[in-house]
Amino acid sequence: MALIEATAQKYHNLRFNNIAKSLALLIKQAEDNDLSYLQFADILVEHELNLRNNNRLRLNLRRANFSQIKRLDEFDYSFQTTITKKQINSLMDFSFIDNRENIIFIGPPGVGKTHLSIGIAGKAIDAGYKAFFCSSLELLEILELAEIKGNLKQQINSLAKFDLLIIDELGYLPMKKQHMYNLFQFINTMYEMRSLIITTNKDFTNWGDFFCGDNVAVPIVDRIIHHAKIFMLGGESYRLKNSNCV
Repeated sequence: MALIEATAQKYHNLRFNNIAKSLALLIKQAEDNDLSYLQFADILVEHELNLRNNNRLRLNLRRANFSQIKRLDEFDYSFQTTITKKQINSLMDFSFIDNRENIIFIGPPGVGKTHLSIGIAGKAIDAGYKAFFCSSLELLEILELAEIKGNLKQQINSLAKFDLLIIDELGYLPMKKQHMYNLFQFINTMYEMRSLIITTNKDFTNWGDFFCGDNVAVPIVDRIIHHAKIFMLGGESYRLKNSNCV
């Protein structure tokens, strides 16, 4: 047992921490199954890689800042008929992330825009990408605080470390002038560098309403839609469907 502990410490020193923690159990399994030296060596490596991958996925999921967990396999396409499962499945090769393309869901409240956004981002994390979710209000607050502290560029560059960024509910509230300029800097930095998923209740022709004019709305929209897949969602609200109202 002392030899196992000493060997485990050596694995720990090499930063093979998962092997170190489970070495005694892995040795017993190898002995019980009469594994060859090569098979045992392979099991050690697989054990370390699998647990590292699982830890990485959990960390990326925690960093994603999801408001709630929404899974694509729970999405009700029979109720939301303005988009198909085939359309969403076509995104699951994540070429839109590799090609720095955007996804935009436009539609009234409660039709599944946020559900689809989080579901797609969750699948992207499973595939090894890094994603970050925030409401438009939360993003504006993050940028405003950074601008006040004088580190707006650093904050935007920090957000750019994610492969995919989701901005939820853009356009629900009008923006202050400084908010508009901060958002433009954010969008301009992400343009052709990172992929965005944006949900909004307004068509692009009405974006001047919450940007308080087209002088900022036009360049922002131009950068967002240049490389974008746009989905128009309609129908009744899921929340009203599932409410207790009679």
